[in-house]
Order: sequence, then structure tokens, then C-alpha cells
Amino acid sequence: MLPKFEFGDEVRIIRNVRNDGTYPGVPTGTLLIRRGSTGFVTNVGTFLQDQLIYTVNFIDQDKIVGFREEELIGIDEPWITSQFESREKVRSKITLAVRGEVRATPGMEGEILKVFRDESAGVLYHVIFHDHVLQVPESSLEAVHVYNDGEKVHA
Repeated sequence: MLPKFEFGDEVRIIRNVRNDGTYPGVPTGTLLIRRGSTGFVTNVGTFLQDQLIYTVNFIDQDKIVGFREEELIGIDEPWITSQFESREKVRSKITLAVRGEVRATPGMEGEILKVFRDESAGVLYHVIFHDHVLQVPESSLEAVHVYNDGEKVHA
């Protein structure tokens, strides 16, 4: 298990991070770092011997937060803002069908599996609805939960 990033590397966070109760002095559920923010790797460790955890210092926000590798990209990697990120729960705003067979109805909940930011049609997602994975444009999805700070995230 070799780390993708090293001490001093500048990285970008690709999903919103809220306090899960482990960040001291901040109420649980509070937005800690907004997706798209950048910081510097200050440490690389492991969790349960099978996950790399990167400690990232956000100097301008005076915060140090830990991230899994899948939550980070290099500062030089392309970044296009998206409304949702992997693992977030969403609802279909429309009926989604494949070859005329309905796979998701309005209001049906799904989970984002992958984000495609470089598509010419705009941001697209692989979303799993029950046992069907569909490629869905951002305009056809809505958040399952909206926090008091207005940020749309999963419940």
C-alpha cells in the first residue's frame, strides 16, 4: 500500500466533510471543509492496516483534518465543481428508463457511485437505484438532505 501523496503535497478535497463527532470543539454535523478546498499533506498514516489516512492542513481555514485517499486529488488534476460526490444519497427528479424500461421513478433514492466531471454534456454520475446502475445528468438529481447552512448532502 503505497501513498499517492506525500508530506508537503498540495491536494484538493473532492467531497464535503462534516464533523462526525471526532473533531473537537465543533458540533456534530457542522461543515468542516467544503469540497474544492485545498490544503497541504502533513502526515500519512493507516487506519485498520488497510486504509491510508492523510492529515491535511488548511492553513487559510486554520484546520487540520484527516482524509481517505479517495477523498483527495492532486492540485494539478482537473477540477470541475459538481453538486454531488461519491457516496452521497440523491433522489431522481424524473423517470429514468433504459430502452423503455423504467429503472427509477421521481423521488426514488439512490447513491452516487462515480462522478464524471469532464463530460461535454456537463457533470454526469453513475447512480445505483436498487440494483440498477444508471448514468444520470446532474440536472436530473436532487439532494436527499439539506443542512441548515444550505449545503446539500446525504442524510
